[in-house]
Amino acid sequence: MELEKLKALIVDVLNVDADEITEDTTFIDDLGADSLDVFQIIMGIEEEFKIQIPQEKVEKISTVGEAVALIKEAKND
Repeated sequence: MELEKLKALIVDVLNVDADEITEDTTFIDDLGADSLDVFQIIMGIEEEFKIQIPQEKVEKISTVGEAVALIKEAKND
């Protein structure tokens, strides 16, 4: 469920095909996101899932799978 919602956010921000996105997909190298795009995606995640992701963890996110793991971790706190 988290992955599907995250894919929708990524498609909305980056205008990419949802079929291109897997848990191994990197935001910058594979999807061509810049730091502002990643920021927009993180803001969307926080709004969509009603969570807060600490800045030090945000800086370590490079793949979609890492973002999903952070969402799950934040939801369990």
